[in-house]
Amino acid sequence: MSENQNSVAATSGHPRGLYLLFFTEMWERFSYYGMRAIFVLFMTKALFMSGAVASNIYGSFTGLVYLTPLLGGYIADKFWGNRRSILVGGIMMAIGQFLLFMSGGAVTEGVQSPQAITLMWAGLTLLIIGNGFFKPNISTMVGQLYPKNDSRVDGAFTIFYMGINMGAFFSPLIRHSRIYFRCA
Repeated sequence: MSENQNSVAATSGHPRGLYLLFFTEMWERFSYYGMRAIFVLFMTKALFMSGAVASNIYGSFTGLVYLTPLLGGYIADKFWGNRRSILVGGIMMAIGQFLLFMSGGAVTEGVQSPQAITLMWAGLTLLIIGNGFFKPNISTMVGQLYPKNDSRVDGAFTIFYMGINMGAFFSPLIRHSRIYFRCA
């Protein structure tokens, strides 16, 4: 009887790996949308760029973030595999966010700092390339957690996408509240 109960639990629950992927994707989206929420403001007020230049950089960044997963997925399929691509992409994105943070620290009061601009470009480049490796492969890995024709896959993707939506929802709220309370 306990053997039968274990087999029912194994088929009705989800693997622990799903929840790891859920939280990884949630924090990645939190980071991405939080950065996007204040990026133009950062470029215009801290790096002293014009609004037109900041908008062009923002649009190019966003477009490349959605374009590079084509290349990242191809490299993962042909050479690296999902796991290595996710790891490399995650590390690149973390370094990219750190470089953006450092570009804020390299700002000189009232003057456009070449060091800050260079750090911003390096950070954006790493974010774009890292996202290209990370984004297509983490979604694929969710499907690989289950055997073929497993009925739990739909539920797994629902859980996974809830993580994406939670990260995207809370990120601007928390980032904006920190800006509001710092300015008040």
